[in-house]
Amino acid sequence: MLIGELAQRAGTSTRTLRYYETHGLVRPRRSANGYRVYDEAELRVVHEIRALLAVGFGLDDIRPFVACLRAGHASGDVCPDSVAVLRRKLAEVDAYLDRLGAVRSQLHDQLTQAIAQREETCLRTRQRTG
Repeated sequence: MLIGELAQRAGTSTRTLRYYETHGLVRPRRSANGYRVYDEAELRVVHEIRALLAVGFGLDDIRPFVACLRAGHASGDVCPDSVAVLRRKLAEVDAYLDRLGAVRSQLHDQLTQAIAQREETCLRTRQRTG
């Protein structure tokens, strides 16, 4: 299939496919007239790339998943290098969640203090005017 058909079937643009190609993730063949020609396996690769990008993986992180698919596996996440990337990404997400939890706690404490101070100020104002 030509690049336009692959783009349509994958739900992406031809520009995106060329971008993936420059990063070595998608491999077209070239026809005699120089057109990019893709086989059915590249559609699966593009779906894998897009799914991984959607959950926050970078292009370098995606390489082992693509290599795993190209090695003939039904899924890109079953190879040791892919598992290592998944473990690292999970650790990053866990660390990020820990940081977010600390920020949430700090914001909650600030809000609690602000409300208490406001109520105290309102009470003093009422006592002076009342």
